[in-house]
Parts: sequence; structure tokens; C-alpha cells
Amino acid sequence: MRDTLLLPPRGRFAGVALPAPVARALGRARQATLDPPGAEAAAGVFEVLPRGWPAAAATRQRDCGDAAGSLWLRADPAHVRPDINGARLLGYGPALGLTAEDVDALLPALRPLFGDAGYALDAPTPTRWYLRLPAGARLPRFVAPETALGEDLFDHLPGADDTGPEARRWRALLSEAQVVLHNHPHNRRRLDSGRVAVNSLWFWGGGALPQTVRSAHAAIHTDDEVLDAFARLARTPVSPLPERWSAGSGGRLFDLRARRDAEALLRDWIAPLADSRMPAELRFADGAAFVLDPAQRWRFWRAPLSMLA
Repeated sequence: MRDTLLLPPRGRFAGVALPAPVARALGRARQATLDPPGAEAAAGVFEVLPRGWPAAAATRQRDCGDAAGSLWLRADPAHVRPDINGARLLGYGPALGLTAEDVDALLPALRPLFGDAGYALDAPTPTRWYLRLPAGARLPRFVAPETALGEDLFDHLPGADDTGPEARRWRALLSEAQVVLHNHPHNRRRLDSGRVAVNSLWFWGGGALPQTVRSAHAAIHTDDEVLDAFARLARTPVSPLPERWSAGSGGRLFDLRARRDAEALLRDWIAPLADSRMPAELRFADGAAFVLDPAQRWRFWRAPLSMLA
């Protein structure tokens, strides 16, 4: 069985020279394209039935154990900042430094808004907020927050390209929630204490708890709450990331998408894996994949890969 590395987009490696063994191994590797790319590419780690990626239901089950029988949507606290061209998502969830005091202050103001729409809002943890929706509720397309981080908010609104009534309804709910949060005195106290305002919500991960979740991996190493939740549903051993790759029995998945130091990724993960000549797969968040196999060392006519980006 081969180890798999989930890696950030290849653009993260711009200007970083590849060590000779890595350049040679990737030049000889079989290349593939992931579907879907981006933040939801991690969905390919699991077989989820019915098909989909209901991140909200998976994390709700991990947090509370009560996800069955309802439709769930994450409504995570967020901070957006207006600029000359519109507004941008600059932070959400854990990045906002939220406490139980923030939840106790803000949720009572938001609950009537969603209650009138037939949705129940709660926050079992300060960084993960949930909407319980009636079974069978129709939802527009939502974007995971890591996809939209730093981007123009307008391009990632609920159902951004959808003119149907459900998409319009969710965009209106978002606008009303932003007004409630903008006017809330607790945000003034957060600003006075040097923290950013919780001035928006981010809807994402909608769906029901899957009937079946399976993984072909023997173990999953991740610091990501969603992968952790799906691994638990699949009954796959899950643990935090180690400091670097080391040889093992194979079949492991290492989730490195949040790591920002490209040189450290090459030094501590990709280079030792390539040097080991063990079967492996490198999956990049932009959709590219490289499948490594010991027999590829005989492809000596293949030129080394000069750059990843």
C-alpha cells in the first residue's frame, strides 16, 4: 500500500528549487488530475454514500453525536473587511479568538432571525456554529471558507451564480445576519480590546449524515477538523500530524494542506518519501497529482521536473 500526501496548491512552491532526487522522481512519476480540485479534493480520501461531502453533519456528529435525522449547515463566525472593490473574507472560526463569552453575547441576537426561517442555530464550540435544517430542505451551492479566504466575498456568496429563490433567500439571510452583527454592542467591546469584529457568518458544508463512510487508508494523520470527523465515521485510526515523514507499513494519509512553508514540505516530507522508493501519491490542492512507484527508476529518459509551480 502507498502513502499519500495531501499538499497545498503548487503555487505555494513558486520560486522554490526542487532537490535533485525530488525533481528526478517527479519527472518520472505518473501524473494525474484530481476531481474535484481545491478544498473539496479531500473528499476523494473517503467513499461517502450517498455521494457528497456533508462536512457540517460529520463535524456535528463528532461534536455532539446528534447529527442523525436532520440536515446540517455550518454557520461559522467570520470577519469580512470592506475594500474599494467590495469586501473580503479575512478570518473565520478559530482565527477569530472566540470564547464562550462571545457565543453567549452574539447567538441570542441571531437566533430569532434564523428561527423565523425555520432553522435552529447553536454553537457547541465557540468556533463551530451550526444550523439544524428541516429534512428535505433545498440548499444552493456553498463554498468552504478556506477556498474563499482573502477572496472577493461577492464571488463566493451562497449560490453566487444562482438566481433561483433558495439562493436569493440565503443571500438575504446572510445580509440580515451581517446587519445584526454590525450593530451588536459586543463587537464594539471586541474592537476596544484589540480583537476583530465578528461581522459575518460563513455558510458551508451542508448535508445529512452519510449512511456509509469508508476509507482505503490504514491510518489518517491530520490537524483538520473535517478530515478528522470523516475518519471517525469511517472508523479509520486518526491522529495529529507528525513533524516529518518516516517509513512505515504504508497505506497512511498525511494531510499537509495547511502547511505554509514550502521548503519545509520539500525537506521533511516530499524528499524523504521520494528517497525511500516506496509507492506514494502526492495530491496538490490545485488538482494535480503525482503517483510514485519504485519501477519508475528505470524511466531514465524522462527529464527531471524543473519546478512544481
